Amino acid sequence: MSGIVLETKLSDIKFLRRGKVRDVYEVENCFLIIATDRVSAFDVVLPNGIQDKGRILTQISVFWFNQMRDLIENHIVATELKDYPQILHKYADILEDRSMLVKKAAPMPVECIVRGYLSGSGWKEYKKDGTVCGIKLPAGLVESSRLDEPIFTPSTKADEGHDINISFEEMAKIVGEDKASFLRDTTIAIYKKAREMAEKKGIIIADTKMEFGLHQNRLILIDEVLTPDSSRFWSAKNYQPGKGQDSFDKQIVRDYLLTLDWDQTYPGPALPDDIVQKTTARYREILGILTA
Repeated sequence: MSGIVLETKLSDIKFLRRGKVRDVYEVENCFLIIATDRVSAFDVVLPNGIQDKGRILTQISVFWFNQMRDLIENHIVATELKDYPQILHKYADILEDRSMLVKKAAPMPVECIVRGYLSGSGWKEYKKDGTVCGIKLPAGLVESSRLDEPIFTPSTKADEGHDINISFEEMAKIVGEDKASFLRDTTIAIYKKAREMAEKKGIIIADTKMEFGLHQNRLILIDEVLTPDSSRFWSAKNYQPGKGQDSFDKQIVRDYLLTLDWDQTYPGPALPDDIVQKTTARYREILGILTA
């Protein structure tokens, strides 16, 4: 079993930025994205990580990127060390299975979110107003209801704090009408294809968020796609509308943190070993199911 990777140090490679989970470097004419084992909750990166989380996220993303090639080009150049520039080979212990060499795309300034079920913040808003991100939904829905048609609910991307939900019209003002329409339609198409594939394996994809970037004047799929960090995965066998569902993601971490007297600001509390182990098991389980 490998150790937990919380940060990376590639001393002779140009470091660009550190996200909540990923470290990004520049190599030749590509970006090198490394998924660490960091875990964030309530927008706070916690002091300890989840064993092999970065490897699992990367393997799930690569699986879905390959599945969606018929719908949209993606940013992957290489995912195996043997195909990386020679200068990276000495970092094999860090890069193996948890990194991607990708095209230099300029990220679009919006998150593309699609919801097929009523959950999370969407359920809270629906209870109050009968809407999700301002979109009117039929009366009489319950928590975890399947929606007749998936809805597209974009948001802004905040460097700090929470993203803000915006309407399609507001998104069109930011990126332009044509790009907004393309992003909406492609996001929904990816979601529908993934949902159908996952349902055959006994998994419900309740919602997911995606990122797109501009590369050589074309919009492509970037970052991560349909992972437990960007999506809600539920067991179809245990699915029961009218209540919250057990998720294949870091919900175990969130639930534990909600039992603490913590104000959800930095520094976050360290996770006990049993919570780390349970979360690791959940991530490994969904990897095995989706990619089998």
